[in-house]
Amino acid sequence: MGLGARLFVRLLMLFGPAFRRFGLIRDQIHFLGNYSLAIIAVSGLFVGFVFGLQGYYTLQRYGSSEALGLLVTLTLVRELGPVVTALLFAGRAGTSLTAEIGLMKAGEQISVMEMMAVDPVQRVLAPRFWAGVIVMPLLAAVFSATGIIGGWVVGVLMIGVDSGSFWSQIQGGVDVWKDVGNGLIKSVVFGFTVTFVALLQGFEAQATPEGVSKATTRTVVMASLAVLGLDFILTAMMFSL
Repeated sequence: MGLGARLFVRLLMLFGPAFRRFGLIRDQIHFLGNYSLAIIAVSGLFVGFVFGLQGYYTLQRYGSSEALGLLVTLTLVRELGPVVTALLFAGRAGTSLTAEIGLMKAGEQISVMEMMAVDPVQRVLAPRFWAGVIVMPLLAAVFSATGIIGGWVVGVLMIGVDSGSFWSQIQGGVDVWKDVGNGLIKSVVFGFTVTFVALLQGFEAQATPEGVSKATTRTVVMASLAVLGLDFILTAMMFSL
């Protein structure tokens, strides 16, 4: 825990030096974000499909089927968007980061950098860390947007809910600061958490194939549990304010 805390503080302090070489961060944004975009968008679309169906049949019991758009949007923006995006990001990008750093350590590339007086934390970890923090809110926004579109397709095109009611309920019921803002805060916190866990596990992995494989597994498990635990804490704090 002490080693992780020191590494986290050091990564935060390397904010300026990392962004002075923005090309490294840009490459990692492309690697982490662009290659995760397809699974995020497709998953968001199908989650929207499911919530469109489930929400309609639930609201229909109370004669409130016109509020389907509001239900789908609030569910995605507040909770499912940031949480599911973080879980998918941990499984797709987090494992890639851990395996990449672990293989660099197994191939003694990290040791070579240290022998050449190159700081591996600044050169390797910091650009990946800040790229993950930047990418996570963008991916969460894509997930929520595609999920809303999926709910519209099912609710309006397939079931027959009025399109004007669908969108007007969203415009009137979603608060930018309270709902969208809370989801944005969650996605940023999850970006810090998932990316840091992935980098820490890769940086501390044993320099063997078995060690890299165990570190990759630990990344998924620890990042997923951390996301779910932090989601409860953040939700409790946000609703108490």
